[in-house]
Amino acid sequence: MTIGIDIRMLAQGMQTGVEEYVVNLLANMLSLNPNIKFKLFYNGYRKTELNYDWLKLPNVELVQFNIPNKILDTSLYFLNYPKINKLLKGIDVFFSPHIFLSATSQKCKSVVTFHDLSFEKYPEFYSNSKNYWHFSMNPKKQARRADKIIAVSESTKNDLVELYKINPEKIKVIYSGVSLESGIWNLEFRVTKVKEKYNLPEKYILYLGTLEPRKNIIGLIKAFEIFKTKFKSRRRHSGMSPSRFKLIIAGSKGWLYKNIFKTIENSPVKNDIIFTGFIDDEDKSVLYSLADLFIYPSFYEGFGFPPLEAMACGTPVITSNVSSIPETVGDAAITVNPYNLDELYRAMEMVLSDENLKNNLIKKGFVQAKKFSWQKCARESLDFILE
Repeated sequence: MTIGIDIRMLAQGMQTGVEEYVVNLLANMLSLNPNIKFKLFYNGYRKTELNYDWLKLPNVELVQFNIPNKILDTSLYFLNYPKINKLLKGIDVFFSPHIFLSATSQKCKSVVTFHDLSFEKYPEFYSNSKNYWHFSMNPKKQARRADKIIAVSESTKNDLVELYKINPEKIKVIYSGVSLESGIWNLEFRVTKVKEKYNLPEKYILYLGTLEPRKNIIGLIKAFEIFKTKFKSRRRHSGMSPSRFKLIIAGSKGWLYKNIFKTIENSPVKNDIIFTGFIDDEDKSVLYSLADLFIYPSFYEGFGFPPLEAMACGTPVITSNVSSIPETVGDAAITVNPYNLDELYRAMEMVLSDENLKNNLIKKGFVQAKKFSWQKCARESLDFILE
C-alpha cells in the first residue's frame, strides 16, 4: 500500500491551524505502520525547506516539484491535469489534508480533510484575494468528487451536508489533537525568558490566534473596555482590581486586520492593550499558563485549537457558543454569544472575581483537553484512509 499526501500547505512556512493540523497529524501517522509507504507531494517555485523528523522515516519519500502554483492550479482547475498520482509514480490513495486543488486517476482513491466552510457562510470576513482563492480551489467540487471526507467536527460535517449536499455516509468526523501541556514550561529560567521576550505584565487576559475579522478581536477589545470601566470586584483585594489587568493580543497578522489596530488606537484603554505579534511554538505554553484568563470570542470555527491549548495549560477559558466550539470545549469553558458584548464582559467579571469558578474551570479544562489526542487522530485518520 502506497499513500500519497499533499503537503503543499507547508510551503510558505506559516503556522495557522491548518499547518498545525498537518504537522502534528503526520508526526503521529507516518510511523504507525512501517509497511505502508508514504509519498509526500511538495510543490512550489519558492518553498520553505522542511526540517521534520518524520521526513527521515524509511517508509517516507518527499517528492518535490518546482511548478509555479498559479500555473499548476490553473491547469488543475481547467484541465483537471496533471494527475497527482502519476506525478508521484504510483499511489493507491491520495490524501489532501486541506482543500488544495488536485486531480487523480479513477483508479486512485481520494480523501480530503475539510476544516470548515467559513468562507461559504461568512465571505465578509475575508479579503477579496482570500475569497478568490477559496473560489479557485473549487471546494464544493472537491467535496463531491472525493471518495471520503474527514471533517474535524460535527459542525463542519453538518455544513458539508447542508451547503454542499454531500452524502453524510462518506464523511467521518475525526477530532484534531492538542499538543501543548502545562508541564513543559515549568522551569523558572524558561518563564523568565518568555516574560522578558514578550514584555508580559503580571496580570493579563489573553487572546492568541490569527488577526482576522472572524476572530471577533474588535468585540473583545470593546468588552475589555467595559471591564476596565465598570468591573466591580466582589473581593476588593488588589489582585482582583481591574486596573491591574492588561489585554494581550498575540498572533500573526492575517487579513483585514487594520480596523483592529484602529480600534486599539482609539480605545480609552489603549495603554492597557499589548500586541505581541507572532508567538514561537516553544513559547506558547508559557504565555497560556501565565494568563489569568484566555478569551476566544470567534464568530465561527471548524474546530478551534486555542481554547483547548489554553485548557491544557491550566488557564480558564471564555469562548463562543457558536459553530464547533461548544462541541470541543464541552462544559469546561464559559461560552457566550460573540455578538453580545455585555455577555462577554459579564463572563470576564464572573471568572476573575470568583476563585471557586476559576479553579473549577481549570480542573475541567485539564480533563477536556486530554480527550483530544494527536495519536488518536492519526490512528483514526489512517484507518479511515485505508478502509
